[in-house]
Amino acid sequence: MNCVPSKISLRKLVCLLSIMTSLALGSCKDGGSAKEKSPQGYDLNNPEVIKLPTELDEISGLAFYPKDTAVFAIVDEIGYLYKIFLQRPKEIEKWKFAAPADYEDLALIDSNFYVLVSKGQIAAFRFISADTLAFEKYPLAAIGKGNDFETLYYDADLKKLVMICKDCEVDNKSSLTGFTFNPLDQKYDHTPFTIDVKRIAAMAGEDKMKFKPSAAAIHPLSGDVFIVSSVNKLLVIADREGKARHVYHLDEGMFKQPEGIAFTPNGTMIISNEAAGNGVANLLIFPYNKTFIKNQ
Repeated sequence: MNCVPSKISLRKLVCLLSIMTSLALGSCKDGGSAKEKSPQGYDLNNPEVIKLPTELDEISGLAFYPKDTAVFAIVDEIGYLYKIFLQRPKEIEKWKFAAPADYEDLALIDSNFYVLVSKGQIAAFRFISADTLAFEKYPLAAIGKGNDFETLYYDADLKKLVMICKDCEVDNKSSLTGFTFNPLDQKYDHTPFTIDVKRIAAMAGEDKMKFKPSAAAIHPLSGDVFIVSSVNKLLVIADREGKARHVYHLDEGMFKQPEGIAFTPNGTMIISNEAAGNGVANLLIFPYNKTFIKNQ
C-alpha cells in the first residue's frame, strides 16, 4: 500500500491555503455573521419553556406587564386579550375587546392597548371598568390596499408606535418600510425606519431573501430593535433606523412559529411560538446575562 501523498503544485497549494484562510476569516467576522448563534447576553439554546393551553395555539403578539410579572397577549383571528402570569402560567385571564379579525401584534402604553390588524389598521382600547372598555379603530389609508403587516412596537424616544411592513405595495424587493402612529393625535406618518433586505440576506449568508418580519421590540438596555421573522427563522438586531447590526438563525425545532417578542425591564427576552400544528403554543424565556459572551 502506497502511503505517499500525490504531488501537488506550489500554485495549487497557495490557492488552497488562500481559500482556507478566507473561510476562516469569514467565520470569525463580527458585526452580524449568521454563525454567531446567540446575541450578546443571551443563550438561544437554553430557554425556559412555558407551555400554553390550546386556546392560545395561534398566539400572535406580546406585551410585558411588570406590575404583575405577566404578559398580555392576543390570538390571531380572535378579539380577546389574554393575561399570562409568568410565575403561575396556568392562571390565565381574558377579556373580549372586539369582534374577530386578523390581529397580529400588541403594544401597551400606560394602560392603553394597541393591536395591529394585518391590513394596516390599529385598534386602540382601554378598560374603563371590569366590564366596559373604550375602543377605537385607526386605519392606515394613505398607502392603499393590498398591504400586510405583522409588526408593531412602541418607541419611547419617538413617543410613537412603529409599524413594519411585511409585504406592502410601496416597497420593492430590496427594502421594507416603517410607519409611525402618534397615540396623542391619532395620526400616521412615514418614519426613517427602513430595512435593507439585501443587507440582511448577505449577513445571513444568502444570495437573496424575501424578509418577512413577524414581531419586534426595543431592547430596554441597549436600545436596539430586535426583529423576529417566523418565515425566515431569523432574529435580526437593528438600530433605530432599521440598519441591521446582527443576524442570527433560529432553530426550527425550538422556534416553531415565532410571532411575538417582548422584554422585561432587566432585559429578559420573551418570544411566543404558535403551535403550528406541532404540540402546543409556548413562551420561550431567555434571561439576560451581560457577562454571557455570544457563541462564535
